[in-house]
Amino acid sequence: MIETVDTVLAKGPPAAEALRETIATLYRHLPVRGDAADADELLTILRLLYRIARADLPLARLFEGHVDALQIVSRYGDADMRAKAADIAASGGAFGVWNAALPDEPLRVTDGVLLGGKSFASGAGILTHALAGADTPDGNRLVLIDLAASAPDIDHDWWRVVGMQRSQTHVVRWHGATGFRFIGQVGDYAREPYFSGGALRFVACHAGGIAALFDHVRDHLNATARAGDPYQTARLADLHIAAQSAASWVRNAAMSWAAPNHIEQVAAARVAVAAHADQALSLAQQAIGVSGMFTAHPLSAALTDLMVYLRQPAPDAQHSRVGKAAAAGTLAPEL
Repeated sequence: MIETVDTVLAKGPPAAEALRETIATLYRHLPVRGDAADADELLTILRLLYRIARADLPLARLFEGHVDALQIVSRYGDADMRAKAADIAASGGAFGVWNAALPDEPLRVTDGVLLGGKSFASGAGILTHALAGADTPDGNRLVLIDLAASAPDIDHDWWRVVGMQRSQTHVVRWHGATGFRFIGQVGDYAREPYFSGGALRFVACHAGGIAALFDHVRDHLNATARAGDPYQTARLADLHIAAQSAASWVRNAAMSWAAPNHIEQVAAARVAVAAHADQALSLAQQAIGVSGMFTAHPLSAALTDLMVYLRQPAPDAQHSRVGKAAAAGTLAPEL
């Protein structure tokens, strides 16, 4: 019997050796394969990411990468590659996208082999396949790497951060691997609107992380008989507003799927959700206090995981994109 999403998430954070199976199980519950065909399909993807993130943010990070990689293969891969990727996913494989550059050691294809590495490779040691951008004589191209046939060297000592430890985000390097295939053409990875618009997936995860803060604070206040305190009531109200507002920004950006300003709408959602997250992080700490910072308390991991996951690249560039769109009339408030 296939477990439901609720059953899978109710088990709590999976151990590292169970993450691959958990990702595959959750993916079987996603009816959308490849890119969303319309706003409703996009919302279906985002709502599942939101649910997973509300329960387990590191798992959501890995699942988002799995969805991203399979969308890219579906979009740019040939018929044979699409069919093989679908079969691998159906049989329990886990995919990810590793595209953060490793300073002074760029990933490249030289004489038919992979050399160099990637930084911030989430799921290293867990995934079965990774998509990565590699420099070639013609330009940067995506390669799909079979991680069993071409296992990288993994630097497990690098990922020493306060949160998202369970995402297994490491530095990886190859020294002549051959177990890879090219996907698509030069420049496909950063092709719009998929590149910027795809950020809405991790923004949905951020929104789910904010909802998790609300859940933990509400449960703690009820368990400690402090929910009736007027100051705590006010904090919980503000947390609800922050969480619901973040979810609304994600939903509204998804509904702009076919609009000419969709990328700008996604940028605005990213900026707004980050602001709501900062507010929620502060409120949650004020509400629970030191008790919530003990590692045994569920709020502790929810706080630090969200703090780390929020640090996506180029936040100032998103503000700038929103401001320029507002100045040009591409974005304007409306009801």
